[in-house]
Amino acid sequence: MIELMPELQVARLDGAQLFGRSAPLQVDLGCGDGSFLCELAKQFPRKNFLGIERLTKRVEKVRRKAQKIENVRVLRADTLFAVRHLLSESSVEAFYLLFPDPWPKRRHQFRRIFTRDFLDAIAAALEKHGVLRVATDQLDYFRQIEWLSRAHSCFEIADSHELVLPLTKFERTFREQGAPIYRLTLRKTSPVR
Repeated sequence: MIELMPELQVARLDGAQLFGRSAPLQVDLGCGDGSFLCELAKQFPRKNFLGIERLTKRVEKVRRKAQKIENVRVLRADTLFAVRHLLSESSVEAFYLLFPDPWPKRRHQFRRIFTRDFLDAIAAALEKHGVLRVATDQLDYFRQIEWLSRAHSCFEIADSHELVLPLTKFERTFREQGAPIYRLTLRKTSPVR
């Protein structure tokens, strides 16, 4: 397992060089403690998995969990910066944005990650027919995500139940509390204009 530091990055990431092999790349945005990322990597050993996390302590947790998992790397960086500037065009098979900070107070909602700019960056990095899988427990945020997604010309809303995924730490907690989980899968249908 290798931890990457964005301040040392001067060029876009090269997946084959980073992982020592060519394989489809999947990216967990805001990978938290790495439990979802590591379980997914174990399920799909022929794919490469990159976790992006801003917080150093969480990156350290991921690094420890992924020590013996060959197809996992973690990047400590701001999510939008990494997607926009460090991932190559059409290089990602799938993105996961699971339980992003909902910033529920109205005065903080401008901080939400899911924006038109974010979708543009995701669309540029996704390969043709690549997917973005989103989950949240916040209905208001889900409605905003769905509205932005429907308005974006590069995506169509796809079936969210086609793949059984590992649970994140947050999803386990929300399920224990009986909270509903809202999911959305977006499939890239056309290139960025």
